Amino acid sequence: MAISKSLIVKKVWLDKIFDEGKVWEMRSTKTKVNGRIGLIEAGTGLIVGEANLIGCSHIPIKPNNKYFEKHKVEDTELLKKWKYPWILSDAKRYDKPIPYKHPQGAVIWVNTLNL
Repeated sequence: MAISKSLIVKKVWLDKIFDEGKVWEMRSTKTKVNGRIGLIEAGTGLIVGEANLIGCSHIPIKPNNKYFEKHKVEDTELLKKWKYPWILSDAKRYDKPIPYKHPQGAVIWVNTLNL
């Protein structure tokens, strides 16, 4: 696996990324990471897919559903905290997830280059 970083995401959001066209992973902070990333299903010890992280909005989005088709967040109250879209493209779910050892303290990213 040549992907150096993998993002930890809850299953509900991964399913929307892979199955419903969610292209904005909403976060509470900006990111400078870009390129091909792994997608980890939180709490499973598995990298379940990958996507291109192509950017991050520099302008916080107001809590509304104007961009619902991109973020798929039904509870707009969540957008008060999760106000930065990390923009994804070309997401694909793996047929066979890849196990990894979760490092203590990792809550957003896991370095996965040496898997």
